Amino acid sequence: MTQQVTFWFDVSCPFCWLTSRWIKEVEQVRDIEVEWVPMSLSVLNDGRDLSETYARMMEANWGPARVFTKVKDEFPDKIDELYTMMGTLVHTEGQGGKQGFGGYDEIIGVALDAVGLPPQLADVANSEVVDDQLRAYHQQAMDNVGDEVGTPVVKLGDTAFFGPVITRVPKGEEAGKLFDASVSLASFPYFFELKRSRTEDPQVREQA
Repeated sequence: MTQQVTFWFDVSCPFCWLTSRWIKEVEQVRDIEVEWVPMSLSVLNDGRDLSETYARMMEANWGPARVFTKVKDEFPDKIDELYTMMGTLVHTEGQGGKQGFGGYDEIIGVALDAVGLPPQLADVANSEVVDDQLRAYHQQAMDNVGDEVGTPVVKLGDTAFFGPVITRVPKGEEAGKLFDASVSLASFPYFFELKRSRTEDPQVREQA
């Protein structure tokens, strides 16, 4: 039976990127159907007391999230491909960490062109025209897991979690085993979290 997976993502987040690459591995070894849905760290942190540097990063992050919202609504079959393309530029090629409104404009344009999407989609990056829809997508994730989380949010069947948070991407059957374990934990309605302190940074440069 095909396992339904909903994956809420923000392209700027390296941990989200690694988890998404794990799901792409799982697609090769398990019968799953993934729906990719934008969420936003900018929405999550809107109105919070942030450091100046982090606040500037949240300004930049609005652009890609808005574009993914527009793509989700008008070209949903391309959102997976666009996330892979843009995420590769941001993480694998080290072009992340932009600051200020419009910080990702060039990357957005390159990514849209690479996957054959209309360049006009980039127009929403510096406009609030899709913000209500972006906030609605983001709220879907929050409704499933609560507010004290970040990205990614992954829903396995009827149960969603923040994470799994990984620092490297398992390949092949190892990816499948991690997925099986996640599905098993999700099957217990009284299971909520496991956590330990991280001892390494996300290895994003190795993952395309």
